[in-house]
Amino acid sequence: MYCSSKQYTRSERKLQAPGKEAASHAEAWMSTVQRLDQASALDKKTEELAYLSVLAAMRIESGVPFHVKAAKQAGATREEVISAILVGLPAAGQVVIQSLPAALSAYDTE
Repeated sequence: MYCSSKQYTRSERKLQAPGKEAASHAEAWMSTVQRLDQASALDKKTEELAYLSVLAAMRIESGVPFHVKAAKQAGATREEVISAILVGLPAAGQVVIQSLPAALSAYDTE
């Protein structure tokens, strides 16, 4: 769900882009991300799959490819990625389906 210091989500890259102008904010954000990652009781694969569900439900498609690749690296199958995207269907509705093309494309790449 959260990224290591060598991997960055889109939000983190946005904070890094201004670099000098927002260095203290970027540092505070990365520190928080790392602490949240350490506090998680979930294994990496489960964390990434759960995060994909949240991204799909919130319609944040920009983060889907990164987290699909992280889930795949952690051992997630294509079917698990599909299930993670679609698990929110009853609660969030059809909006989750929008993330499926980006998720499958990212999984099938490499």
